[in-house]
Amino acid sequence: MHPRAGEFLKQAQEGSGGGEGKAQGIPTLINLTGMMEATLQAARREPASPAALNDLHDQFHALHQAFCQVTEAQAASPFYVKAVTLNKELRTVFHRLWKFRTDAMLRDLHLELFALRLRELRETLQAVSG
Repeated sequence: MHPRAGEFLKQAQEGSGGGEGKAQGIPTLINLTGMMEATLQAARREPASPAALNDLHDQFHALHQAFCQVTEAQAASPFYVKAVTLNKELRTVFHRLWKFRTDAMLRDLHLELFALRLRELRETLQAVSG
């Protein structure tokens, strides 16, 4: 259903020093948030093209898969609890973004809100790894 989610997850794992089958947890999540931020910029530059939003959709599903790779030690951090909450908020914002993807004004509004929450998630994940 999300054909490129596995591809994006693998790229993020490789960028975190892991490979396929090697759970890197938080570093993989941080890499995915970076990919998603770049894709958001592309979606802002090319609002008429659905390619960037489709990639963002697949990357978002890869993010959900990567949360399953977090180790127990990483999950014990209070910052991780905040990361889980932000991830749930991102899901709500993304569903509304997807619903309004053809309405330029609402699309841009939700892209901005998604970008803010994604940035906050990235900062929180960096606090977990730091």
